[in-house]
Amino acid sequence: MDAKNRFETKTTFAFSRMEWLAFLIVSLVLAFRHLSEIRWGVFVALFAVIDVIGYIPGAIAHRRSPDKRIARGYYMAYNVMHSLVTAGVIAGAWTLFAGPEWALLALPIHLLGDRALFGNSFKPFGVAFEPEIHPAYRLFEQQYRIAAAEEARRQEEGAHVVRA
Repeated sequence: MDAKNRFETKTTFAFSRMEWLAFLIVSLVLAFRHLSEIRWGVFVALFAVIDVIGYIPGAIAHRRSPDKRIARGYYMAYNVMHSLVTAGVIAGAWTLFAGPEWALLALPIHLLGDRALFGNSFKPFGVAFEPEIHPAYRLFEQQYRIAAAEEARRQEEGAHVVRA
């Protein structure tokens, strides 16, 4: 993926998820090393608030909508609450007003878990709120696979010419 080709192949998506998984593991190790120091009520509240504000309202609206189309505000709420920047602002404000604490690890654990384990990141307005393959993307993937296979075949033929 680059600035001109904003899509990921299954392989590049897997690599992205592995990076998120590495940071999730670091966050989980820190949490386990400080289990006795975590205020669990705060941890659960911080972990839950992301979905209580950012996911659940949109999921309910999506399920209730006859055509599965919902207002952009649900997407915006999801994207804002599932942003590492928002998590950083929440953690910074919490630290400023209440002091640092290990319960703040709930924020990266939730967000990194979503990215690493479920493959979820931001939601574009033009796709369904709940994951499903967009018909245009399905067509793109088919065309991309064909083009990639043709390019690989051309490169293989070129390699045979060089060897001869």
